[in-house]
Amino acid sequence: MEDRKDSELKRFCSRNLLVILGFSFILAVVALLAVGLTQNKSLPENVKYGIVLDAGSSHTSLYIYTWPAEKENDTGVVHQIEECKVKGPGISKYAQKVNDIELYLAECMERAREVVPQSQHQETPVYLGATAGMRLLRIENEPLANRVLNTVANSLSSYPFDFQGARIITGQEEGAYGWITINYLLGKFTQKLRWLNLMPKGDDTQGTYGALDLGGASTQITFVPQNKSTESPDNALHFRLYGKDYSIYTHSFLCYGKDQALMQKLAKDIQDTNGTLRDPCFHPGYEKVMNISDLYKSPCTKRFETTLPFHQFQIQGTGNYQQCQQSILQLFNTSYCPYSRCSFDGVFLPPLEGDFGAFSAFYYVMEFLNFTSGETPSQEKVMDKMKEFCSLRWEELKTNFGAVKEKYLSEYCFSGTYILSLLLNGYHFTADSWKHIHFMGKIRSSDVGWTLGYMLNLTNMIPAEQPSSTPLPHSTYIFLMVLFSLILVIVIVIAMSVFRKPSYFWKDTV
Repeated sequence: MEDRKDSELKRFCSRNLLVILGFSFILAVVALLAVGLTQNKSLPENVKYGIVLDAGSSHTSLYIYTWPAEKENDTGVVHQIEECKVKGPGISKYAQKVNDIELYLAECMERAREVVPQSQHQETPVYLGATAGMRLLRIENEPLANRVLNTVANSLSSYPFDFQGARIITGQEEGAYGWITINYLLGKFTQKLRWLNLMPKGDDTQGTYGALDLGGASTQITFVPQNKSTESPDNALHFRLYGKDYSIYTHSFLCYGKDQALMQKLAKDIQDTNGTLRDPCFHPGYEKVMNISDLYKSPCTKRFETTLPFHQFQIQGTGNYQQCQQSILQLFNTSYCPYSRCSFDGVFLPPLEGDFGAFSAFYYVMEFLNFTSGETPSQEKVMDKMKEFCSLRWEELKTNFGAVKEKYLSEYCFSGTYILSLLLNGYHFTADSWKHIHFMGKIRSSDVGWTLGYMLNLTNMIPAEQPSSTPLPHSTYIFLMVLFSLILVIVIVIAMSVFRKPSYFWKDTV
């Protein structure tokens, strides 16, 4: 009788223990899964958008950027997600037809409306920065420049975005923001972005690239000089980005963009002719007729303006690189320098330091001439190529490059020669420092230019939002995961003991 009671008690205890072990196992597994999935579920995306319009002298481009609301060292991590080129010339060309500006901007602004989620429209800032073309218009006719900007502002305000203003940025700003863009994309501000081959090997996160920008109406040079003290405070700017302070040298040469430099050269050279200019900067066989009034309407050519006995003149290309260079060098006044060292026109220039990224027209011209693939070719190779290229006959060139617009194609000889003259004789790059120039168009999916730097700097003014938080504090999450893991381990150990030595177990327990 007693044996029977013992047998029933064992079966009862066995059944209950198995139920308890099974329940505990399931409970621990469910708890681990629930805590893990809840804590590690993807948080709602919290991103911001920004739109910057680059209103240059020859064209306007719209860029859309996005960045996380939570910042890294007080500066947003900004990425370009869209580029839209506005069809037509720069906005300064609309000075006499401001009523066309709304239609001019419409296509790209509608594209922005599609790309930015509708829920973000009202909080997406829109900025328009006008550069050297509008600077020249302001010099020529300030009320007309203001009228253009007001019309642009009215047009952009009609869209459902947070319009922040349309203004003419200074040459210093243009140079500095281009410098910010290059160094951001090269990973110089944050170690997270160390992915580009152009970066120096080793631990060189503090060394920054200089920036060389060439537009249609101005050119900029910007870099961090070795000597922090400067002889010209007007050329010094200070930035704080990603928790670090930067002191940079920058200068913008208005009228020395490639288009205005060409106009200056023509205005200079036409003076000693009878209305026919045999120009070495254009290809043999090239001919073009220009109005004198068109030549002198820019403020950049006023210093060469004189009364001529003809109203039109004809350009006849002769295609000679050396003669073209000699004509261009006359644009740079290097006879006067009030500082220890100058570039040209009496402008202070500290010794060149480090690597430089050359973009905008620097890149587009050099890309056409096939100097941007691989390492930068030597100064001698570029000169030899320019001599050969400028000597090509115009008809042959049109046959070989029929898809290129005639205006651009006809000016590549001048533009390439001008770039060499500007870099070597204007900025005083040597054969050694030339090797440190890298011609850049895009880095990954982002255009190299001033607009990204502008956006990066502006995000310092946009307050960071509170980041989306996880459901449980990290310490609580760790505690629960450890607790339920221990329960699971204990259950498994007990279960293994029961099933491996059941008679020994029940002997001890009963």
